[in-house]
Parts: sequence; C-alpha cells; structure tokens
Amino acid sequence: MSNYGKAFALMRDAAQGPWRDYTRHTFVEGMKDGTLPRAAFLHYLRQDYVFLIHFSRAWALAVVKSETHSEMLTAVATVNALVAEEMQLHIGICEAAGISHEELFATPERAENLAYTRFVLEAGYSGDLLDLLAALTPCVMGYGEIGTRLASEATSEVYRDWINTYASDDYQGACKAVGELFDQALTRRIGEDFAASPRWDRLCQTFRTATELEVNFWQMGLTP
Repeated sequence: MSNYGKAFALMRDAAQGPWRDYTRHTFVEGMKDGTLPRAAFLHYLRQDYVFLIHFSRAWALAVVKSETHSEMLTAVATVNALVAEEMQLHIGICEAAGISHEELFATPERAENLAYTRFVLEAGYSGDLLDLLAALTPCVMGYGEIGTRLASEATSEVYRDWINTYASDDYQGACKAVGELFDQALTRRIGEDFAASPRWDRLCQTFRTATELEVNFWQMGLTP
C-alpha cells in the first residue's frame, strides 16, 4: 500500500468500498490486461483532458487558500505538473490517434465530468484549503496507486505509456508532496490530533464523495 501521508491513509481507510471500486474499476483492469477498447480509452482521455483544465484551476485556487509560502510552493508545483506534463500526455496520445489539439480542447464536457469538477471547485470556493485538499486528493493519490500497481501487474503493453506516467518517480514524488501538504495543513489549522477534530468527519465525507465521483468518471469512460 502506498505511503502518501497520515491523513490520506485515514481517509482512504474510511472509504474502503468506494476506494476499491475506484482503484480496481473495470476500466482500470482493462488497461492492465489490454482488453479495454481503444475507443473507450480515447473517449476517457478526451474527457480527462477537460477534467484537468478544471483540476488545474482548483489547484491554482489552493494557492489562494494557502497560509504559508511552503503551501503555495506545493500548489504551484502541482499546477505546473498538471499543465506542463500530465496534459501533454493526453495531447500526445490523442494527436497520435488523429485527434488534433484544437479538437481535444473543444471536447464537449460530459455530465459526469461536470459534476466532479464543479464539486471540487465548490469545495474550494466555499471552504478553506482543507476542504479543497479533501476533494483533490482522491484523484492525485488514486492515480498514483493505480499506476504503481499496474506497473507491476500489467500483462499487456497496450496502455504502458499511461501506466508509466503515473508509476513514474516524478508522479509518485508529487503524491508524497501533496500528502505532506495535507498533513501539515491539517496540523497547522486543527492541531496534531486532527482526526479527533469535529471537522474530521466532514472532511472524510468530502474525500468519499470525490472518490465516488471518480468511480462515475471511469464508468463514463466505458460509454462513449
């Protein structure tokens, strides 16, 4: 099991059912053995590109919600990784499949995508950095766990580029940095025993809801 910090581990354990449905979804297992139809993967990738646009904006909002220079640095680094690296993966794969960058950017947003991205942004708009991070971390850490597992379990090379991106040292380092940010932000705002705070259950519910929206996102990928 990945080590992305104390808060993440506690929240993941509190959402075991949805977390399993998310990280071991049929879509994910199809990438592992290569049985996922290419059309479904490209459909997902186009929606995920749109998702990353809003996800980047949410991480930019984390800069606004930060209280320390260290918090700002992690948020800025994450925005850069999303815009300059992760989105480039989507652009490259889609261009190789004959989908231009302009066509990719103009992808109509599906309802499942809309529900998820606006939930994350609303968590940040209406709350503080803790509320925002509780909504952001399922995506960041979940892809880290999926990438690591598939890197060792994949029986097909069909989706190896995608897998290697999220299993890479760079991405794993980003997951650990976000986990450290979350732990430090909780300690700063609530205290060392943050899991005993009256806010904890609400933060865990935000994490759980975001995880359930990730499940819906994978399912959307199976229905082009």
